[in-house]
Amino acid sequence: MVRIAVNGAAGRMGSRILALVAASPDKFEIAGAFDYDKKLTTDSLEGKGVLIDFSGPAGTVMALDAATKAGWGLVIGTTGLDPNTTLLTEARSKTIPIVYSANMSVGVNLVAEVLKLLAKQLGREFEISITETHHVHKKDKPSGTALMLKQAMGEAHRGIEIHSFRKGEIVGEHTVLFSGPAETIEITHRAQSRDVFALGALMAAVFVAAKKNGLYEMRDVLGLP
Repeated sequence: MVRIAVNGAAGRMGSRILALVAASPDKFEIAGAFDYDKKLTTDSLEGKGVLIDFSGPAGTVMALDAATKAGWGLVIGTTGLDPNTTLLTEARSKTIPIVYSANMSVGVNLVAEVLKLLAKQLGREFEISITETHHVHKKDKPSGTALMLKQAMGEAHRGIEIHSFRKGEIVGEHTVLFSGPAETIEITHRAQSRDVFALGALMAAVFVAAKKNGLYEMRDVLGLP
């Protein structure tokens, strides 16, 4: 049984995580839900558990402070973090276990592994581009996922262009195109529901609940080499 608290509970992701936690009482227990009406503070967390943060850059800093003081594990799914918050995350991971990923989807993280291989083999002869589309409410542009996929392609990523679109209520679509002299390869991931991210975050919470400290990625949660 893992006790779960959510920072950003009223948001699209936070509400789905809470719903999935409530639907699995044999695996999880809701230990707290924090948002605008009930803000997370450094004294909000009691006992043991894992805090999942899908709030915003400022909320993530508070999540780091609260989890560190309480000795809780932390899963960060918030994107668009500034360099100072990234450095703070690295520093706090020496005291508590933290999973940070721009995308909690199992599928997206497996796609990133495939892209590593493709870029290594094709990167010199093929032009590579990323097209990403999200709902109109998404603030960061390009998305954290697009940047993650770009980074996954290593040295080849330096010449990769990212084309970003914000339309309607699209959950998330990412397409990577390898254009060669005689062939093209297209890899696409489409999130049909936010549950793919929520389920990944809960998987990360179970993982981090068994750790003492350290900074981890979804690849660690999935046991990828």
